[in-house]
Amino acid sequence: MRTGRLLLRRPVAADVATILAVHRDPLACLHNPGDRLLTGPAAADRLRHWSAHWDRHGFGYWSVLADPEAAPVGFCGLKLMPLLGEPALNLFYRFAPSVWHRGYASEAAAAVVAWAAANRPDLPLVARIRPDNVASQRVAARAGLHRAPHLDHPGEDGPDLLYTATPSGA
Repeated sequence: MRTGRLLLRRPVAADVATILAVHRDPLACLHNPGDRLLTGPAAADRLRHWSAHWDRHGFGYWSVLADPEAAPVGFCGLKLMPLLGEPALNLFYRFAPSVWHRGYASEAAAAVVAWAAANRPDLPLVARIRPDNVASQRVAARAGLHRAPHLDHPGEDGPDLLYTATPSGA
């Protein structure tokens, strides 16, 4: 999938180093410390998990490249998860802090939201965001998501505010 500046593609084995670099960075995982990775084998396991989701569902997390010849600058995509006992798409984005403030997360997230609307309109789309992660809340809003306070819930690492692709909520 392409946007104006980015290439989004299924992650490959060569991306393990970037998976580790992004997920080892304490700033990148500041609001979700449980997502931190510290070793190459842990990053390879994360890639296997992402690949299994792709194999089962035909979609998942994309590697995001600003230069098609270079390593990814981050990751953005969808994971199937339960929401109020029903399947939903969870929007994920995480980028290397060295590329923050360039609009990559917003651009990639908007492309993924558009992909979901075209390819999986049967499933609600949400983003779970920590209350103090204002930058992520802005990305969700730029991607067309809206706050759905009635869906807020305790997360694994702390409370999650939920954003949904429909103004009325899921």
